Amino acid sequence: MPLLRSFRLAKLTQVLSLALLSCALAVPAAQAAPKKDAKKPVAAAPASAKKAAKEPAGKARAAAEPKAKGAKVAKGKQDKAEAKVAGKKGSKAAVVAKAEKPEKASGKKRLAKAGAASAAVAAAAVATSVEPARQSYGQMAGLHSVSDPLDLQSSVAYVIDQDTHEVLLSKNDQAVLPIASLTKLMTGLLVSQARLPMDEMITITQDDVDTEKHSSSRLRVGTTLTRSEMMHLALMSSENRAAHALGRTYPGGLGQFVQQMNSKALQLGMKDTRYVEPTGLSSSNQSSARDLARLVAVAHADPLMREYSTSHGYEVAVGRRTLQFNNTNRLVKSDNWDIGLQKTGYISEAGRCLVMQAQVSGRKLIMVFLDSAGKFSRLADAERVRHWIEAMPSASNSIGQRIRG
Repeated sequence: MPLLRSFRLAKLTQVLSLALLSCALAVPAAQAAPKKDAKKPVAAAPASAKKAAKEPAGKARAAAEPKAKGAKVAKGKQDKAEAKVAGKKGSKAAVVAKAEKPEKASGKKRLAKAGAASAAVAAAAVATSVEPARQSYGQMAGLHSVSDPLDLQSSVAYVIDQDTHEVLLSKNDQAVLPIASLTKLMTGLLVSQARLPMDEMITITQDDVDTEKHSSSRLRVGTTLTRSEMMHLALMSSENRAAHALGRTYPGGLGQFVQQMNSKALQLGMKDTRYVEPTGLSSSNQSSARDLARLVAVAHADPLMREYSTSHGYEVAVGRRTLQFNNTNRLVKSDNWDIGLQKTGYISEAGRCLVMQAQVSGRKLIMVFLDSAGKFSRLADAERVRHWIEAMPSASNSIGQRIRG
């Protein structure tokens, strides 16, 4: 008996050891099994298992079929629902894919379209940032709505016979408007009549630089010319710095010069005229067509004014350079015109302006055109008047009554 007990205990010890070893080996295998299944597909069932699955026991098969049908119906509904959702997602995905496909397939076209769109946006931004063109005083006053038989583009027109003072054409002639560089006629007239030394050297300073309209000039600060040259450039090519330098170097200074400009205007009977500076860059320099006709008549009597305002071009030596200046009125070069005095002017508030003394069909005429709408329309208006005068009967005493605006 003791011997049998010791044998049983030894046997039990071996069994327990084997059991513990089996458990130790089974735990890692169980942990590794899911990873293995996830990576590899499930192995095919043996043929016997397939056969057993195809041929289940009668009752078990009968019980399993209703469950299988129910599961199949439920699965069918679920599949339809999933298919519907998938269809919606698929359609959205298709739309996105359809939209993305051309972009990937045609990158250049997409970049071109993007570039065009960017350019359009930039152009729109520039267009919105650019301020609209400023209206002239005449446009704001509605003067352009006044018609005339010659269909002039200037809102103000005035043509008289210089010898008889007969008014040949009148359109808004009493309107008081900015006159721009027509101002320089009075500037030149005062300098000429003051009998100042014309060979005196005058230097352009910072004071002559335009701070009103910030216009450019070919006469740099430090440029030195004679008073005669300054006056020539001011009248012929409408040089603003030259005109300002003439007023600044006038005896008594610029303030005294502006005062003399207004005194001279009153002396000539120019009751609608006012000056604040000698260039015309300020819109506060204003006058009427009738007043300007008076000024043209007086200025035409001055030989220096006639010569300087009608010369075709003029060269001045500035240091080592020679600068060529041209007349701002191209009509002075035309064989169709015999111009004795002229002056052009422009700032946005005044529009395009022109005054002239000219002989047409043997008659000395004074023409005034203010606030013309286009760049060359003031010259075209002068041409219309010339053709009209040339086609006119030699003797007519009622012209002034026929052409009035």
